[in-house]
Amino acid sequence: MGSVRIAGVGLTRFGSHPERTGRDLFAQAAAEAIEDAGVTRSDVGVLNYGNYMGSIAENQGHQAPLMAEAAGVSCPATRYEEACASAGVAVREAVRAVRAGDVDIAIAGGMERMSHLETGAVTAGLATAADDLFEVKAGMTFPGAYALMARAYFETYGGTRRDLAHIASKNHENAVPNEYAQYRERVSVEQALESPPVASPLHLFDACPITDGASAVVFVSEAYANANGVDAPIAVTGSGQGSDRMALADREYLARTPAATRAAESAYAEAEVGPEDVDVAEVHDCFTIAEALAIESLGFVPHGEGITAAREGLTTPDGDIPVNLSGGLKAKGHPVGATGGSQIVEVTRLLRGDHPNAESVPDAEVGIAHNAGGSVASAVVHVLEVVA
Repeated sequence: MGSVRIAGVGLTRFGSHPERTGRDLFAQAAAEAIEDAGVTRSDVGVLNYGNYMGSIAENQGHQAPLMAEAAGVSCPATRYEEACASAGVAVREAVRAVRAGDVDIAIAGGMERMSHLETGAVTAGLATAADDLFEVKAGMTFPGAYALMARAYFETYGGTRRDLAHIASKNHENAVPNEYAQYRERVSVEQALESPPVASPLHLFDACPITDGASAVVFVSEAYANANGVDAPIAVTGSGQGSDRMALADREYLARTPAATRAAESAYAEAEVGPEDVDVAEVHDCFTIAEALAIESLGFVPHGEGITAAREGLTTPDGDIPVNLSGGLKAKGHPVGATGGSQIVEVTRLLRGDHPNAESVPDAEVGIAHNAGGSVASAVVHVLEVVA
């Protein structure tokens, strides 16, 4: 069976869009992806849509058929909810449908709209991705959860707030030329260190912002691309998913993310590549410590060495493995249900050479996208390769 090709990608600008509806945002991303792909809407066989907080933020459940209508397609449509990994799962299932021969064209992506809510309401809504009985009722929020993970990491392996500040500064620098990014301002290491505390040891610039936005990707079968003259030089060659216990207190590790490790191992095995083959990565840095944990789970560095990777230049644009050239969730933004799709968009643009930071990886042939849910109770990893 032929490979699953990425024919088109679309994004809205990430940021605050209180005047727009969720369906309006997704309609824009889907239209851009379909135009980029050059496919016929009537040929689309399935739409997979990621969304986490729609029932809370927009008082709207059952969003999938609304988004199919917004995209101008008439096909089965399903909403996927896996917290911050919602769009990553939507992408994975779209890839599986095309690979299985169920459809020739699948659209996958997602949307989230949160900025019109008060910060406390957003925090409470996001907290429902944690264990309500044993975490949320005790006052746990995700800044608190990742602060616990950061403290456990420092106690287990070492590391400092300055190491985290280097991650923040790097990703803000990467976001400057990205027209889709929410924050396109440089942040120095000292500015990150001096920002207000959120949950020790995390400070304001260790955390991603509240973001509105949408993403969409058009996947096609190799046979369809060849028969219809669709230019689709990037393929998804590997996909993996993993889970872990929901509550941090129930986990074997606080300073590791086994769900992401399992997802990565599956994706690498399916693609028949290894971490040493990866040229560029987009990882789920909802907090700066999350990037350190992610690159360890992806096998780029041993456990305990992810914390210093940015400071040492390993993950910078001129490093051995550039990470989050988009700006990451940290600076590009994190519209929860759209993030997994947006990572696929960014890696595709980097591999195609039409990303503003593509000059940092001019010969890149293999890219990876790492999308996590909650405190990495869920994780999805995709391998993308240049195939033509």
